[in-house]
Amino acid sequence: MENQTTVTEFILLGFSSDPQMQIFLFVLFLVIYLITLLANIMIILVIRADPQLHTPMYFFLSHLSFVDICYSSVTVPNMLINFLAEHKTISVSGCIAQIFFIILSAGTEIFILSAMAYDRYAAICDPLHYMETMNKGICVLLVTGAWTIGFLDATINAVFALKLNFCGPNQISHFSCELPRLLKMSCTDILTNQMVLLTFVVIFGSSCFLLTLISYIHIISTILRIRSTEGRRKAFSTCSSHLMVVTAFYGTLTIVYVLPKNDILRGLNKVFSVFYTVLTPLLNPLIYSLRNREVKEGLRKGLTNLLGQNETERIYVCSRLN
Repeated sequence: MENQTTVTEFILLGFSSDPQMQIFLFVLFLVIYLITLLANIMIILVIRADPQLHTPMYFFLSHLSFVDICYSSVTVPNMLINFLAEHKTISVSGCIAQIFFIILSAGTEIFILSAMAYDRYAAICDPLHYMETMNKGICVLLVTGAWTIGFLDATINAVFALKLNFCGPNQISHFSCELPRLLKMSCTDILTNQMVLLTFVVIFGSSCFLLTLISYIHIISTILRIRSTEGRRKAFSTCSSHLMVVTAFYGTLTIVYVLPKNDILRGLNKVFSVFYTVLTPLLNPLIYSLRNREVKEGLRKGLTNLLGQNETERIYVCSRLN
């Protein structure tokens, strides 16, 4: 007998039912989303335009910015619509599609962050062989692998989610669809889905986390052995931005999905979910642009060239008019 879905749509309860609060949240998240798009696009354009930034670290950073654009765009536009909509619904197929792109973006970001950690390890702990270790082919292979494994993770979980039946209730106390919450809504057996999700988390998620952790253990150990204070400062400055991004990303994921739930953490789950789905894509380009001298220099040169070009065009137009 074929499975039949009795629930055809879910209601996303979001943050608040107060109309004035909804308008305030709409404006707030719209501003955050626009800044996120502009900041990440700026990072990508600056890296592409400045030859001095054509290095493995900034190659990974440009791909991280692209993933952040995708990650933010999966949840925020639908959230903005629901802030203004009377009926905050999403179809079952739409919910599973959103889950697919969330897992794809999150999985790819985790792998790219791990690749960036390994890049910093190679640069600080084995600088003499850095260009050989992190050549262009290896960098492309790592990014391709990140997208491939993220796509594989998302596809398998989505396919198994499509086999679930939903008989009610259909209210999701969140602003977006997430797989653990969807599984709780199912009225059929979810053991297979849980095993698939756990397998990817343990094998791939834990592997990436351990690779990042081991890389930074070696990095910090190497930095501490540097005798001069200036040398230690310069070495740490090359990885401090990435360390801040990794800490924020893994920290909020751990709070939401790993720590045992008490009443306080359960009530704050939405807040922490906002952090890694909405704020992290905003903070990543800001952290790198504010803390990396090379990015700031590339941005300065880009603005100088743009303003210089406009000034040249203005002088040319004035001369023609005269």
